[in-house]
Amino acid sequence: MTPADSYYPNETIESMSHYIVMESRLPNAITALLAGAALATSGLLLQTAFRNPLAGPDVFGISSGAALAVAVVMLAFGGNISIAGFSIGGFLSLDGLTIGGFLAILISAFAGAMLVMGIITLFSAMVRNQVVLLIIGIMVGYLASSGISLLNFFSSAEGMKSYMIWGMGNMGNVSMAEVPYFATVTLIGLLLSLLLVKPLNALLLGEQYAENLGFNIRRLRILLLVVTGLLTAVVTAFCGPIAFIGLATPHIVRLLIRTDNHRQLLPLTMLMGSVIALLCNALCVLPAGGGIIPLNAVTPLFGAPVIIYVLVKRR
Repeated sequence: MTPADSYYPNETIESMSHYIVMESRLPNAITALLAGAALATSGLLLQTAFRNPLAGPDVFGISSGAALAVAVVMLAFGGNISIAGFSIGGFLSLDGLTIGGFLAILISAFAGAMLVMGIITLFSAMVRNQVVLLIIGIMVGYLASSGISLLNFFSSAEGMKSYMIWGMGNMGNVSMAEVPYFATVTLIGLLLSLLLVKPLNALLLGEQYAENLGFNIRRLRILLLVVTGLLTAVVTAFCGPIAFIGLATPHIVRLLIRTDNHRQLLPLTMLMGSVIALLCNALCVLPAGGGIIPLNAVTPLFGAPVIIYVLVKRR
């Protein structure tokens, strides 16, 4: 009999282990798998839609737009950024996220993402230079970040601290009770993107070619915007703005399979995004002492070298 057995009966240890697995490790892993697939898919859709290898939800400011909208709702109405502790007129309980609260957060994030997507699309019709379009996207992201900073300045100390932690990215924000909501919306977005394989392949050859094949380009662009906005919004709302996964993952898959055919590229990008997010999340919880490294401190370690390689190769 060990000293631990005298303090903690076997039943208590088993119940603690079960609680840790079911309420922490399992929802964390499910969230990482779904969020990675969603962000990677968003990046691929943007790169194809704008025919720009450096397009991504973080580069174009879409994640920042969603984060700003969530900050407005949470800091203005709830006083803090914790989803489990957020309350709007009783829609959310302290015990977990209800459907009303989930919709409030998701709709705000989706509205912010779609607003930025609309701005980028508007400028893409005015500016043909892809580098200029990227710079515009970065500037839009800065504007959103400025709005978030102002909101933090006028919020409570608790709200500011909570938002700063959320803003650095964390897959552990989603509890087991919230996983069904998160998974449902994410899987709907991923399924819609899989239905766009054929028009995405047509877009690779140019808009004129896609129109000749019978695709309505205007309707297709709107659908791409909605799917990308939905995927980015749901991940940003619950995990915070996460960098590089959406931007770098499609390039990693292209380097591995050497094809731009979305019939293979899209499913493998989803899979690779899930794997990368899961690995990054595992690295975040490795340090001893109970501390968790912010996700955005880990993702650039793999994402930045990939983007540098792509830039040098295309030079």
